[in-house]
Order: sequence, then C-alpha cells, then structure tokens
Amino acid sequence: MIRTRNVSRRFVLKGIFATGALVVAARVVPGAFRLAAQAAGQTNADRSLLHPTVYLGINPDGRVFIVTHRSEMGTGIRTALPMVAADELDADWSQVTIEQAIGDERYGDQNTDGSKSIRDFYDAFRYAGASVRSMLVSAAAAQWGVAPESCTTAAHEVIHEASGRRAGYGSLVEAASKLPVPRPEDLRFKTRQQWKYIGTDRPIYDLDDILTGRAIYGIDARVDGMVYASIERPPVLGGTIRSLDDAAARRVAGVEDVRTLPSFTPPHLFQALGGVAVIARNTWAALQGRRQLQITWDDGPNAAYETESYRQQLFDAVSRPGKVVCTRGDVDAALASGSRTIEATYYVPHHAHATMEPPAAVADVRDGRAEIWAPVQNPQAVQDTVSAALGIPRGNVVCHVTLLGGGFGRKSKPDFAAEAAILSRDLGRPVKVVWTREDDIRFDYFHAVAAVHHKAVIGDGGRPTAWLARSAFPPIASTFTAGAEYGGDFEVGMGLTDLPYDVPNFRAENCPAPAHVRIGWFRSVANIYHVFAAQSFVDELAAAAGRDPLEFQLDLLGPPRLLDLKAAGLADFWNYGVSSETYPYDIGRLRRVLEVAAERAGWSGRPQGNGRGMGLAVARSFTAYVASVVEVEVGTDGAVRVPRVTQVIDAGTVVHPERVRAQLEGAAVMGIGLARSAEITAAGGRIQQSNFHDFVIARITDAPTQVDVHIIESDEKPGGVGEPGLPPVIPALTNAIYAATGRRIRELPLSKHGLA
Repeated sequence: MIRTRNVSRRFVLKGIFATGALVVAARVVPGAFRLAAQAAGQTNADRSLLHPTVYLGINPDGRVFIVTHRSEMGTGIRTALPMVAADELDADWSQVTIEQAIGDERYGDQNTDGSKSIRDFYDAFRYAGASVRSMLVSAAAAQWGVAPESCTTAAHEVIHEASGRRAGYGSLVEAASKLPVPRPEDLRFKTRQQWKYIGTDRPIYDLDDILTGRAIYGIDARVDGMVYASIERPPVLGGTIRSLDDAAARRVAGVEDVRTLPSFTPPHLFQALGGVAVIARNTWAALQGRRQLQITWDDGPNAAYETESYRQQLFDAVSRPGKVVCTRGDVDAALASGSRTIEATYYVPHHAHATMEPPAAVADVRDGRAEIWAPVQNPQAVQDTVSAALGIPRGNVVCHVTLLGGGFGRKSKPDFAAEAAILSRDLGRPVKVVWTREDDIRFDYFHAVAAVHHKAVIGDGGRPTAWLARSAFPPIASTFTAGAEYGGDFEVGMGLTDLPYDVPNFRAENCPAPAHVRIGWFRSVANIYHVFAAQSFVDELAAAAGRDPLEFQLDLLGPPRLLDLKAAGLADFWNYGVSSETYPYDIGRLRRVLEVAAERAGWSGRPQGNGRGMGLAVARSFTAYVASVVEVEVGTDGAVRVPRVTQVIDAGTVVHPERVRAQLEGAAVMGIGLARSAEITAAGGRIQQSNFHDFVIARITDAPTQVDVHIIESDEKPGGVGEPGLPPVIPALTNAIYAATGRRIRELPLSKHGLA
C-alpha cells in the first residue's frame, strides 16, 4: 500500500539525513534543469542545503518517498506525478511512499489549477527519477569496478548483466549519497518503449482509503481542543452589519460565544466576507445558534444587482463597439460591402462551483504563528491570505493540504481559511469553520455571466469573408482590482481572440461589464461562454449554407498547419502561460480530434430530425485539443435524453490514461448538467439559489447514458486534461437539439426554453 501524509521540508530533511537516506533536492519548477546544472559538482547533501525542496529520496531500507506538491481532488495528480519519477527511477511501485507537501514556495507553483500540473512538472519529475537512478548506477559501478554504461536497472535494482551482479537500491544509498548530482546533459532518460508506469492505468493510491472511509478530507480534520464556527455572512457583497441581537443565539445549548468578523477592504481578493460567527462545542449547536441571530444589514451599492436587467445590460454592451483585442484585415469594409450577413447573440448565466464537499478549514493560531488544515488547491495562497489577515509573516503560516471533495477552481480561493484563522486568533484556541451547502451556493466566487455576439459576412459556399466577435462579462480582474470591467488577456484568449478559422478579416472586441458578486475562475473558465457562442455560430453558418456541419468545420479550419499567430492578429496571444514556440496552435491536431470523434460517433449515418439528432463542437484549450459529439432524443413534451457523448482528446503525452478518461467522462456529465438547468440569479443583490433543489446539477437520469472517450496517441509535450473536455460539450448538445428539432438554442439553460 502507498500511504500519504503531510510533511514539512524540515521534517523530511531531518529524517532522511539522520538515517543516511539518498535524496535529490531541487527547486521543482520548469527551470529545474538550469538549477540542476548550477548545482552540478556538489555533493548531494551540499546541494540539498542549496536547493532544499525535497521531492524524491530513498531510505537505506530501499523505501522510496516522493513528495507531491499538488492537491488531489479526483484528477489523480498525486498518483500521476510520482508515476513519472518512479518510472525514470525504475522503482518498484510497491516500495513507493507518497508524501503530501505543505505550502512552501520552494516547491515552485503549488496552485493545482489551470490544467497544468503534468504540463509544468513532467520534466522536473523525470529529472528527479533519472538523477537518482544515475547516482545509484554510479555507486554500484564504482563498487564493482565496472563502467556505469555497462549497468542497467530494473525493479529497484542495479544490474551488471555481464557478471550477473545485482544490488538493491537500499544497499547503494550510503555510497550514492556521497556522489555529485549529475548534470542534466549527462542524464539518460528512458525511451517511450521502456516506460513501465507512464501511459498505463493504475489505481489512484488513495483509492482504498476513500472506499473504506479512512481518507481525510477537509471536513474530517480535527485538532485537540477545537471549537466549531458557523458564520452568517452579509447577503450582498460588501454589506455590513447595521444592528445585531445575539441573545437568543447565546442561549442555545452548546453555544460558547458569538463574534463579529470585520468586512473586507476592497478589492475583496480572498478576504473573509465578514459577518457574525457563532462558536459552539459542535457543528449542530453552531448552526442552531446561527439561526437565532437577529441581524439587520446595510446592503451597500450592490443591492441594486438584478440578473435579469443585467442580462439586458450585457446584450446592450455587445451591440456597441468595444475594446479591440484582436484584429486582422479590414472587417468594417468587408461588413459594409457584404451582400449577406448573419449574426447572433448568445448568453450564459452565472454558475456556482457546487463541489460535493463545501469549504471547511481548521486553524490553530498562537504565538504569532498559524497552522491551517484545509482542502485547498493552492496552499501558498493560504499562506498569503492568512498572513495578510493576521498581520504575521508569510513564513509563520503552515498549511496542511487534505484531500479535496472536488475543486473546479473554488478551493484555490481560501477565504474560508482566513475566516478560521481570524476566529482562532481572536478566541485563542483552534477553530473549525464549516460552510453549509447554502453558504457554498450563495457566497461562491461565481463563474461570470456573459453575452457574446458574432456577426459574419458570407461568401461562396457559405464561408465567412469577415467575422466580428464581441464579448461582455464581469471579469475575474474585479476580484483583484476594484471596479475592473474588462477581461484580462487570459479571458479573451479563451475562445474569443483565438478563433482558428481561415477567415481573412476578423476582429474581436471586449465590452465593459461591472461585477456585483465575487467572480472567480471555474472549470475551463471563459472557454465555457466563448466556445459555446463560437461553436454554435459555426453550426448556424453551416445550416445557412446548407452544408454538413463536420464538412463545414473542416473547410473553415483549412489544411493542417501551425497557426501563424502574427498573421492571425495574435502576435501577443495568451497561450495558457506557455510559449507558442513550445506549444504551438496546431490546426492539424484540431482537425484530427474532430475527424476521429465524428468517425467514432457514426456521424456519416447520424440521425437528424423527428426528435433525434447529433451535434458536434471542437476546441483547443489549456494546450489540448478536444472534440465532442453529442446525440440527443427530444420528446414532444420537451424532455431531452442524451444517449451518448463521444469525447476525443489529444493532450500530447498522457501519463495516466484512466484518469484522463475519467476527466473527459466527468466533463461530459458536468457540461450536460450546466446546459440543462444550472443558473445562478440575483435579486436585490442577493443570490436566489441555495441548494441542489434550485441550483440543479445533473442527476443520473439527466446524465449521458454512455460516454465514449478516445485518447489520441501522441509524442507531443503533455497538455492539460482537467478542463479541456468541458467547453465543446455544451455547444455540441445545443447543436444536436437543433438537428433534432430545428430549434436554435442561444441562451442557457435549456430549462428556460421548456426543455428538460
């Protein structure tokens, strides 16, 4: 069994050097190769002191430990990254122990977000395994008096085939630990044909604990002497307490105290929202006491927020020129001279993350230090947030990461950890803050509501000769800069500016939209509304031209090639945080997933009309390529059934195929659920939904009956997986509904159109 625990860097270093363990310590960042080269020639121990982030080592008994610095929320990352290192090490998987890292900047980026964990750390973990393997081989070769090149490794042993000698890794630890760390250019990496773990299906190492109830999630964290807190927060963003009567709450059995939390100072960032906390000996008492609070709120300026009128505000915004974020050719001239124009506006409402595990955190603050236990995607953000909230040095905040019962981006925003820390400091004892489902829905960092307008001039064969795209949405920047109204490069770069079609005249504009609730990143972020709009519009163009949607898509994409970003007006293209030279936009890969998805779904014989239809969509996001084909059956009563979804992904080199399939299956279910009935609305600034009865996620009967996932084999660099499967599902669904019924869906959710 592979076990897990949270470990500090100091704990690991003390333990391994006390027992003579072999450790390679390096900054686990994409620049690890350069750092390793700087450290070449030093002994392992010296290098550890210079670069003290420990992520792989071997004890004298042969036990391998790998410290993973990313958070586990179902993606399998706490299995996949160790698989990479263990493969290069030629380790026996049964002798591997996984250690969960605390928050520490020396690990590099710990934010398990943006579908970039494998992409950013694949090379670093390969280097880790290959370095240790090289040192073990050198130690064995020196003992045997042979050339290192004459030795091989297999299943935790160094082997000299010519003499038949073998040495277990544990027996070589002491000698290997005295050797210099090899230079990157001297390492020999395994070939693809030699891999044992990379590219294979393995159970996630937490599986048995999860199935037997031993796994520790945020809600399970316990500290001796802790009390429980439930918080009544301002119902409108930025609201404050006008009056408070807590007498009845204090009389509830088990309630020990009532404390007020200060309101945040704009911008709200990841600060606590403020409000009134009821402190009790157990969660039940805290909740009952909270219900007895008598609070009058001053709602502030966001009390005027009404999502219905805001929808019209967004539609008005995209009907006017906005800030140009991408341009090529002369769109205005082409629009003025075009004989046939097609245009449409699309709308996507706010969504809540609604993870299965609502936020929870335990904090123990004493003597100017804070210790936090929480299900967070980014423990370093916890350090920053708690440090700011308490006014203590960042280094005095320790964050232990538990398993996450879902994340989707919500748990990279640690406002709930800040609440626990503030209360623990004020009370002088450990505090556990528990959010209810109602808290989770009403006080989320919501996915942005958006309106997107597309307009095209149609030429021969229905191909557009000019294309104008406008988008308006309250930006994520509003979380970090008060009053921000325009999207950042990363938001417009997700499906708006990066349209891949071969259109000579194109312009994308971003229109202003103020935020009245907290806005945060959400699984696939702006791709949700931008891809929904763009892929729906392409389907509309195909229908107007009387052409098959697949054939039309391929025609618009043009021949396989690397997209010339400068010619496409995207010289400053935001490319998911990596260079376009390393991760170019490959039209050939985009075409390939579309063609394979159509083939696997049986597109050539697809049903169309009389309540049955197929729709397709394709998108590049997070440096991966995904195509979705959705089949629907629509009853005369508006009931929508989804017999099958076909998902095809090209994510480059795949480490853990089983988890990739799981992510694509989950994206299909989530996408169908969001499209069907998920919507967050506000009236008087207050969120109107509170639980799963009115923020409806996909039930079993709503989900696709079958999800067929196909992974394109590729030698390309690893791309993202967790998010790219979601964006094309929604437009593929609505395009399928059009094929089945002739009804064009431009606004979500489907329930607004009598479809369920």
